[in-house]
Amino acid sequence: MPRQLPDDDDHPTTSGKEYDDQITGLQYAMRDVALAYHRQGLRGIVVVEGTDTAGKGGAIRRLTAELDPRHYEVWPIGPPLPHERGQHYLERFWSKLPEPGTISIFDRSWYGRFLVERVSALVPEERWRAAYQEINHFEEALVDDGIRIIKVFLHVSLAEQRARLQRRATNPQKWWKISSADLRSHMAAETYHEAIEDMLTETSPKKAPWCVIAADNKRHTRLTILRETVEHFSQGVDQTPTPPDSDLAILIRDVLGVEVPSFD
Repeated sequence: MPRQLPDDDDHPTTSGKEYDDQITGLQYAMRDVALAYHRQGLRGIVVVEGTDTAGKGGAIRRLTAELDPRHYEVWPIGPPLPHERGQHYLERFWSKLPEPGTISIFDRSWYGRFLVERVSALVPEERWRAAYQEINHFEEALVDDGIRIIKVFLHVSLAEQRARLQRRATNPQKWWKISSADLRSHMAAETYHEAIEDMLTETSPKKAPWCVIAADNKRHTRLTILRETVEHFSQGVDQTPTPPDSDLAILIRDVLGVEVPSFD
């Protein structure tokens, strides 16, 4: 089985100048995409998964920096609540699917089934193995219903993960970002990598493939997730702004003294 995760020495870097030259344009492009989805009642899902300390939150903040809050929702996913533990594991995600005209962004997702639940033996092996097909069918049903999905996995090398954990442990402003679970995950990195490789191989159908990003360099990570999301969500979508109707255009002219631009 071919390796899905990048090698530790295969993490591209982006300079500060390259980042500054590109970030704003990509964020405006993401804004244009979100506005097109809002106008046309389209729906999108961004799944952001990754190894601990991979920079999921920072990448999501850059992804949404220019978006109107009414046009997207970020869902941080943690362990199921007590009342959710007796439900099918996918049930709690149905209520978080995007409304028409919006994009739902999942900071972790239903893929916890193959990661922490598998590695920590929270579910029996036959259940997480069955979930490969269940989740493929779940995502295919969403795509068939018109929802566009991009799934991004951010991967940091073990050395970079250790360095980031050390910075969190020695910075009081970042203590909230480190827990005993993070340290246990770091110590079980080899087991997690095996689970991740299996997940990427088994849950990457044509309708909802994975995009794996080598994430040791945060600037590279943030530009790449923006670029990939804009490209995926833009395909076949008309982003031309819808002008005001004729009555409103006349009112604008009479009250404000300006003409509505034409896109003909």
